[in-house]
Amino acid sequence: MDAYDEGPRDGPVGPDGSSAPDGADRPSASDGAVVPSASCGAEEAPAKGKALVKGEAPEGHEAPEGHEAHVPGGGGSSTDDGPPLGPPTGIAGLPRGYQLAAALALALVAVTVCVHLGMMFLHVAPANTLSKEHGKKIYDWVYPEFEQNWKLFAPNPLQQNVAVQARAQLRTADGGHRITDWYDLSAQDGAAIDHNLLPSHTQQNELRRAWDFFVSTHDAQNRATGLRGEISERYVRRIVLLRIDRQEPLARGESIDQVQVRSRTTGVRPPKWSDEKANVKPVLRLLPWWSVTPDDLPLADDTRARRDVAAEGSGAR
Repeated sequence: MDAYDEGPRDGPVGPDGSSAPDGADRPSASDGAVVPSASCGAEEAPAKGKALVKGEAPEGHEAPEGHEAHVPGGGGSSTDDGPPLGPPTGIAGLPRGYQLAAALALALVAVTVCVHLGMMFLHVAPANTLSKEHGKKIYDWVYPEFEQNWKLFAPNPLQQNVAVQARAQLRTADGGHRITDWYDLSAQDGAAIDHNLLPSHTQQNELRRAWDFFVSTHDAQNRATGLRGEISERYVRRIVLLRIDRQEPLARGESIDQVQVRSRTTGVRPPKWSDEKANVKPVLRLLPWWSVTPDDLPLADDTRARRDVAAEGSGAR
């Protein structure tokens, strides 16, 4: 530690420890030396605990003219009201030519989507003026990529009442035959469904779908058109046997020998405001007699009926 640190800082200390008079032994400006100033040093030194930001001038000093304060991390221009604004991104950041090409591409996609939705709507909607006039264009647009066999709407719902009826030929105990009356199986299902809040799916669909299955696999002469024709015949025959067994209890010694099915189709009259013409005359479709086999019997535990049919078959052979 020297005397300069212990003594007053206003001037040098003399040999005896006293301060030199003002102006003594002090370098003057005329000698070419720079005289340090305590006040200037205090102003130039930053306050304790306060750090200067890069680019910020100390208090009492202005930044040099022509130089702007530099903000660290700023990539673009800055404003007094918010953070610095970066360069534009997305389509706005592309050159003018690319922006125009992107806009045209988006417009083309939007138009294509609108045309496709319109074509699909006209395809599934009921027949109207537009679909009739541009039917060929709609067909070329939709098929074959979107081929389908269903309709979102029902342009022409079923306008017929189809009644499936059946009867049976019974073999009596004395070897004779007896033919039952016609049973309207569709009417039985309809009576069970009417005024029923929770109708059975069997009553609603079993007979109807079985008959539709038979019609779709047979021609107008009731000849099978494919391998599924025989399956549909057995399906209808077993349903008929089950229904007749409920309506026609067999006497002792009787058995069902054959069954016959027919359909009665009647057109529904159009409403008064419609100009549509419909044929309301009933059309009958009579199927041939079907022989009953042991596998066609409705109840698996009906051993008596199975035994009678089996005995009849062995006697015929």
